[in-house]
Amino acid sequence: MTQDSGGTVDGKVDVNNLYRQETYTDLGLGSIQSLRPITAEGDPDPSRKVIFMGSAQIMTPHGPIPVQCEIDADNLRAACAAFPGAIKGAVNELLQEVRQIERERQGGIVIPRGGKLELP
Repeated sequence: MTQDSGGTVDGKVDVNNLYRQETYTDLGLGSIQSLRPITAEGDPDPSRKVIFMGSAQIMTPHGPIPVQCEIDADNLRAACAAFPGAIKGAVNELLQEVRQIERERQGGIVIPRGGKLELP
């Protein structure tokens, strides 16, 4: 999306990259979104793969942190089975990013914290 100097926004929808989103949840741990490719007419587009996304929240002393990740699966059942591992991988990546930010803040000095996530 672009904005010109007059404040007008030029946003175009890519009609060749449309998806229908469906959300599934067990009302507990998290949810899985199924992004199903469609044509500009709204018909299924079998030439493109369905994308599954997992989302959950991890609780910290400072409140919940949303976690989202792509799930490598061909159908909803496989996405449900792969959900825990995919979310765990996303949380591990998030923790690595937090540790990197802490190292940069401390000028490269790493202070062990017992492996617990502690946010300022």
